[in-house]
Amino acid sequence: MADHRHDTDIAEIKAYFTSVIDWVGGVFTRSPDKEMCGLPWGDWYEKFRNTAYDPRAVDARVQELYEDASVRNRKGIYGFVLGGEIDTRLLEVRFFEESTKKAAYKLQTDKAKSVGTSNCTSCVAANNANKAKIWSYKEMDADHVAAWSKGGSTSASNCEMLCRHHNQSKGNK
Repeated sequence: MADHRHDTDIAEIKAYFTSVIDWVGGVFTRSPDKEMCGLPWGDWYEKFRNTAYDPRAVDARVQELYEDASVRNRKGIYGFVLGGEIDTRLLEVRFFEESTKKAAYKLQTDKAKSVGTSNCTSCVAANNANKAKIWSYKEMDADHVAAWSKGGSTSASNCEMLCRHHNQSKGNK
């Protein structure tokens, strides 16, 4: 916009905005969602305009993500889909569902009891005083085995329960 502040007419900038709007309308053919307002469409146009998209597949995927209760940031759906569904942080899918946490707790606790170790894998690995302690569900937190901030998914296969001390000290590892 700053490049055009001295233009005597709007033809060039109008053509650009029309191109962006047409591109968005060609990629997302569903009715516009309120979450589409305020997104960096110009930036995405510059970055993704040469990428081939199947509008029906895009619309179906957007709808699927809209219906997914684990997606906390609906505005992030558009950048996530345009970017090849790589950056899950855009969706803010970070927190494990209660059912996932309880299942991980049960699995770890059953295994720990059968071998006589702690149900916190970090306590076992640290060989500390709690190496055989069975922590209650309330004393544990769900943790991403592969860090969420580094692209780890919020899925049952990437969930483990750690005692609160170890979960808080783990950080971004």
